[in-house]
Amino acid sequence: MNKIYSISQQGLLFFALTILLLTLVLQPIQAQKKSQYTLQEVVRLAQDQSPDAQIARHRFKSSYWQYRNFKAEYLPNLQFDGTLPNINRSIEAVTSPDGTSNYTSRSLTSYEVSLSLSQNVGFSGGKVFLNTGLSQMNNYYTDTSTSQFLANMVNIGINQPVFKYNEYKWRKRIEPMQYEEAKRVLIEANEEVASVAVDRFFSLLIAQIEKEISLKNLSNYDTLYRIAKGRYQLGKIAENDLLQLELNLLQANAAMEDAELNYETRLSAFKSYLRLKGDHPVTLIPPGETNHFVVSADKAIEEAKNNSSDGLAFQRRLIEAESEVNRAKMLGRFDADIYAVLGLTQTSDILRDAYKNPLDEERVTVGITVPILDWGLAHGRIKLAESNQDLEAASVEQERVDYVQNIFVNVMQFNMQKNQLRIAAKSDTVAQKRYDVTQKRYMIGKINDVLDLNLAQIDNDNAKIGYYRSLMTYWKSYYLIRKITLYDFEHNTPIMVSFDDLIR
Repeated sequence: MNKIYSISQQGLLFFALTILLLTLVLQPIQAQKKSQYTLQEVVRLAQDQSPDAQIARHRFKSSYWQYRNFKAEYLPNLQFDGTLPNINRSIEAVTSPDGTSNYTSRSLTSYEVSLSLSQNVGFSGGKVFLNTGLSQMNNYYTDTSTSQFLANMVNIGINQPVFKYNEYKWRKRIEPMQYEEAKRVLIEANEEVASVAVDRFFSLLIAQIEKEISLKNLSNYDTLYRIAKGRYQLGKIAENDLLQLELNLLQANAAMEDAELNYETRLSAFKSYLRLKGDHPVTLIPPGETNHFVVSADKAIEEAKNNSSDGLAFQRRLIEAESEVNRAKMLGRFDADIYAVLGLTQTSDILRDAYKNPLDEERVTVGITVPILDWGLAHGRIKLAESNQDLEAASVEQERVDYVQNIFVNVMQFNMQKNQLRIAAKSDTVAQKRYDVTQKRYMIGKINDVLDLNLAQIDNDNAKIGYYRSLMTYWKSYYLIRKITLYDFEHNTPIMVSFDDLIR
């Protein structure tokens, strides 16, 4: 038994040590994996934690609560009011039955509570209400006191403006459109963030490649310069060629320092946008094969009209202009307000008797306003509002034309990216092959012209950078198409966001 137990202990110890060693070995590997980013990972990070993404989410939350407040205005409102108590001990002017007024010392306390239920009526712009209340008044004299209760058992009333601008009716049309527009703006902001992330990714990637190229060129020119010095001593090349290679070496050294500075600048901008720590290592993985697909211009225009915030904003702006015309027509014209209350009330010195044998209570007020002379002010308001409406209609019509044209142009630019990428990739391959051949021929002495080598090296560098710039253009164009249409043409589905997760 002791032997078995000893073996078990040794086995557990060996297992624990193995786990510890694996943890220590794998931890640097995992950390290294976390420092490497693909384009899609950068886009997801930017949409999750970049400043632009956070600002967009906060703006949407503001629009959401604005819409919630609007909807709450159309729900019944229950309110309690109370005065507990009102104490009055003062000298006041009191009117006697014969009409004379005298200063009299008063000492009283009063209490009042009420409960009211009100509801806005959107289609008419009025308000209906129902309330109940109870009040008590106590008068104190030198040698006695009195107490009295007033019970308003139930009051039903309406407050209805007539011939006035109905704000509730217009807001009921505009507010839902503004909230839906805010949803679409949020999705568009996410796609814009993706486009900015693409720019940050490729700017850093190109800087990273330029840095690698500068180091490679420095090494190559150092080797070529040392070979050229040997050939010059043997009289195989002219001094001019040797000086040219020396100049190339110096320029390569300066280019390396510039590339290093440019890389650090781009790295700082990249980390700042993605909210990465200052000492966080970053290595970018270039995108692999690009999945090309053709976007139909007619399909893009249709989806943009149905999905984008601009398509909805055009409709909203026309309704708002129509609303302002209606406001101008209602303002400064014949106006009336109706206030009517029907209820039951009673008063008594005893609380329970205040609810017995209630008396009817009716109050009706009709107020009118009739402008007689306004020197054409109301007419001028109407003409101004109508002019602004015509101006807004013309602006919307032109913006719609420009909007459709912009979509068409961007679709055409995206569809041509496949061929542009193919040309850039082929140019990179050809330029690299040309440089390799030229460099080998120079090193074995087949050619002695340094200018051919310089041109081959410049063309090779430009072709490589040009390929990655073409990739950058493709992905920015890809996310631009998504932004202006809010449609994923790669998977043939509208772009959606979980709004419920944002408002928790």
